[in-house]
Amino acid sequence: MTRFLFVSRHALIHDLAWEVQKEGHEVKYWIQSKADRDVADGFVPKCDDWEKETDWAEVVVFDDNDFGAAAERWRKAGKPVVGGSTYADRLEDDRDFGQEEMKAAGLPILPKWDFDGFDPAIEFVKKNPERYVVKPNGKAQNEKVLSFVGQEEDGRDIVTMLERYRKAWSTKIKSFQIQKYVAGVEVAIGAFFNGREFILPACVNFEHKRMFNDEIGPSTGEMGTSMFWSNVPAFFNATLAKMRDRLAGSSYTGYFDLNCIVNSRGIHPLEFTSRFGYPTINIQLEGMLSRRGEFLLALAKGEPCALRTKRGFQVGVVVAVPPFPFTDPDAFRKFSEGAAVIFKRELPEGVHLGDVKMVDGEWTLAGNSGYALIVTGSGPTMQDARKEAYNRVKSIIIPNMFYRTDIGERWARDGDLLQTWGLLE
Repeated sequence: MTRFLFVSRHALIHDLAWEVQKEGHEVKYWIQSKADRDVADGFVPKCDDWEKETDWAEVVVFDDNDFGAAAERWRKAGKPVVGGSTYADRLEDDRDFGQEEMKAAGLPILPKWDFDGFDPAIEFVKKNPERYVVKPNGKAQNEKVLSFVGQEEDGRDIVTMLERYRKAWSTKIKSFQIQKYVAGVEVAIGAFFNGREFILPACVNFEHKRMFNDEIGPSTGEMGTSMFWSNVPAFFNATLAKMRDRLAGSSYTGYFDLNCIVNSRGIHPLEFTSRFGYPTINIQLEGMLSRRGEFLLALAKGEPCALRTKRGFQVGVVVAVPPFPFTDPDAFRKFSEGAAVIFKRELPEGVHLGDVKMVDGEWTLAGNSGYALIVTGSGPTMQDARKEAYNRVKSIIIPNMFYRTDIGERWARDGDLLQTWGLLE
């Protein structure tokens, strides 16, 4: 038995903490955000001050970036840590730095331009009409609704959106990047890193970011993801493997992911995620056969470890309620606060904790985001995994719940293309 301390700013990692606890380990959980303090009540024990619990803890797990300095401090003190580093934090938070590190590591990068004001950016697009993508820098990049993928080949829609941003969001977006658009299959590859090397197999995953089917509506971060575990040597060697020495130099431990566009001309890396992904980690739990606590302990200590995973595919579906994906505490109180999570039959497998809590033995909604549950399924084919996940979703009732019904459907096309381009086994 090992004592784990999970540290979170916005109540993200409790599903993993719950799994570790169910294996027989001791767990304590700290949430910084006042709005999220009741999330996971009744599932995992909480603490009021995580730093006062570090003597108790044998492993500290940080759930997000921006904990890099704290992770480095406790590593130097001899504490086993799963979490970031200041270098890894900057890879994700500073897009320009991330792109330069890609280039230095031998990864190709797409043409991009950084701006600190809207007027120069608007003038640039008018003088260089093409299809572009707008991505905010810094903290604003966490507001996924602020990213915009242009549809017009001459960039007219980009100009229009930048003009709207200038009027409505100039205080929120201090700097941003304009990147050349490239068509292809959007796919990410990630793996766990133990401070010295990546632990294979890697996780190949396909995010579904928009709110509605067929990528319609506002960007939510993710409404679901399909994935599989594989050694995929061609894809791994061309991407993550090139970052090994840089990550090792910063003593980073945890999950590390690179999002890419792939087409017949090659792999085009877009951005790093140097932390657990959400709902990626919940869906990964569906596919992991290794005991979570033992794996985290070995990862934190930098020890060689094997990651045993299921063959086939995993699908995860985000089940949400209003006001998700927007932040509106009043709307949450009106439509969702305290709503019950009802299971038509005994709690099915593959139901993962979002912003919920346990009250008198009943699951109810918590926090104020509306990010309720992640429901997963596995199978030898993507269609089998989809069927299992959606059968589990149908056994759940939450007032005003919504979810996408097409998670994993793109695989029929995307899988064939990636196979044709030689990136899959």
